[in-house]
Formats: sequence, C-alpha cells, structure tokens
Amino acid sequence: MSQADDLQACVALMRTGSRSFFAASRLLPQRVRPASIALYAFCRVADDIVDEAGLAPAESRALLAGRLDAIYAGRPGPAVEDRALAAVVQQHDLPRPWLDALLDGFAWDATGRTYETLEEVHDYGARVAGSVGAMMCWLMGVRSPQALARACEMGVAMQLTNIARDVGDDARNGRLYLPRQWLRQAGIEPEAWLAAPAGSPALQSVVLRLLDEADRLYRQATLGVALLPRDCRAAILAARLIYADIGRQMRRQAIDPMQQRSVVPTARKLVLAGQASLQAWQGTRQVDRTRLQADPLAAVAYLVDHVSTIDDLPSAMARPLRTRVVWMIEMFERVELQRLEQRMAQRRAQQGVASANSAVPVPVGSERLSA
Repeated sequence: MSQADDLQACVALMRTGSRSFFAASRLLPQRVRPASIALYAFCRVADDIVDEAGLAPAESRALLAGRLDAIYAGRPGPAVEDRALAAVVQQHDLPRPWLDALLDGFAWDATGRTYETLEEVHDYGARVAGSVGAMMCWLMGVRSPQALARACEMGVAMQLTNIARDVGDDARNGRLYLPRQWLRQAGIEPEAWLAAPAGSPALQSVVLRLLDEADRLYRQATLGVALLPRDCRAAILAARLIYADIGRQMRRQAIDPMQQRSVVPTARKLVLAGQASLQAWQGTRQVDRTRLQADPLAAVAYLVDHVSTIDDLPSAMARPLRTRVVWMIEMFERVELQRLEQRMAQRRAQQGVASANSAVPVPVGSERLSA
C-alpha cells in the first residue's frame, strides 16, 4: 500500500473514533492534516490494544513499545497506522517521549490506577491528552515552551471534559476518574458507589466542579493560540469550542451523566467551527503576556521539559527571527571552523612531505594560518 492508501485507512479510523476531533481536523491546513490524522490513528489503535486485546498490562505496554521501537528505527510493522506514523516521525522528527507518555497513560487504565486528588487526575490527563497536545503543536512547527505548555493544558482540559461526560460509561466498566477526595467531600464513598453506580445531586456537584476546572484550563490554554501559525488557529479554536460546548450542554440541560452521554450535534459543531474560523480570520485579541508565560500546569511540566533536552532541532522548524539569526551565525562559524581545520590539515600534510624530502625540521609555529 502507498502512503496515500495508509492515510485513507487512518481517516476511516478517525471517522469512527472522535467525531469532535474529526470535525476540528478538517480546518487544519493540508501541510498538517495528514500528519495529525496518522498520529490520531496510531493513538486510537494503541488505546484499543490496551483495552480490548486481552493482554496483561505489561504485555500490551511492551507490545506497543516494540512497535514504537520499529517505527523510530525506520522499520515499521505492516499495520497501516504504524507505517503512517513512521512517515510522520521521519518528516517531523517527532520526539518519542511524548508517545511514551501516552502509552503510560493507557497502561494506567489497564492497571486500574485510582485517582485520589485533582492533581492526580491532571497527571492522567497529561499523559493521555496533554501529550497529544504537545505533538499536535510540534506538527504545526511550533517549538516555543509557552506554546507547548498551553497546548498540553488544552489537552488536559479536553480530557477533563471527557471524564465529566463519560462518568456513567466509565463506572459501568469499573473505572472512576473523578477525584475520590471530591466524592468523599460530597458524601459519596467511591468504592461503594462503583459497586452500584447511580446519579444523584451530590454526583452532579462533583461533575460540575470538574467542568469548572476544565473551563479554567481552557481559558489558560486559549492564550497559546496566538503563538500558533495563522493557518492552524481555526482548527485549534474549533476543537476548544466544541469540547467546551459539551460541558456547557451538560450544565444547560442538567444532563445526568449516568443516564445520558452529552453529544454536540453536527449542526452545532458546524456553527462552532464557523465561529472558530471567524475568530482566526479576525486575529487573536491582545494577549496578556504575563499569563501567557505563566508556569505550565505541574502535571504537564515534564512534557514541556522534553524540548529543552533536544540538542539539535531540525533547521526547518519555525523559529523567532532572533533565534534564526543566532542559529545562522553559529552555523557559519561551524562551517568556517571546519574549513580552517581542513586547511591546517592540508598545510601539515604538505609540510610533512617537504620535511621528508629535505630532511630539514619544520620550525615550530609555521603551521599557523594567517587571517
């Protein structure tokens, strides 16, 4: 199969997966859309392997790590999503630690990890969604730590929205992502509730509290949209508006997540996508630089720190003007140094030949080059 065939197979996976992501992705520019589709397809299949393959958590984690090893070695397996992701890795030099973080989050699901505090829920969201935000930002060509921090926070906000919406489905599968500390504060004993999950005003109060936290992160993360390329802003704004609308719908209609899963209708998604396109076309408002440069959410800080450990960023990456100028100067200095070293080596070789022929010692310092 060709890369085009692989991509079409990945599109089919995305259509049956996250409809909100699919709707937003259609606003991405052509230079980014194929890579984002390939990335999502691998993430989706990896999640399914952990949930449905019937393997022990350690086995599924090892299987997926092995597939990543092959992908990063340039020898992907036969699966279309592996071949598509390998092309993305080769083209964009996608840092592997973010994919490893994602697999860690999937492994947490498989092992039935529990989450006592909001901060622990943040940790989970950072792995299964913040990592995706970082990778999407990278695919857009953005390397700013501030932009990456805000992108990770956007991912965590979306995951909190998913958790609030899916309380019922998760509970029926024996999973609970709401902070257990919050449930106890509302008078709900987590283990007893999981044994017989049911809706109640107390549960609703915890869900609404989580949606409030998601909204806080949406506001913080949206500041980073101004740091994205102009042709990518509409898609990210659309994703933000569509996901946040899930929470607004739950509030507006007083939806009980135990009885009904909130869904944003297609017509509403189109309206929100139109709003996002208009906002992107009009340009972003004046950004509060202090808030934009705020420290990242603690849970995503390690994802942002991965950028500082990369010694040699590809030259094609988007860089601020000053950074590009410094990089060019350093490049010219390296080239000039290499040229000088080559000339010195040639001069030494010539002097060695002359010394052998004349049997006259070469004076110390005669190899020094003039300016």
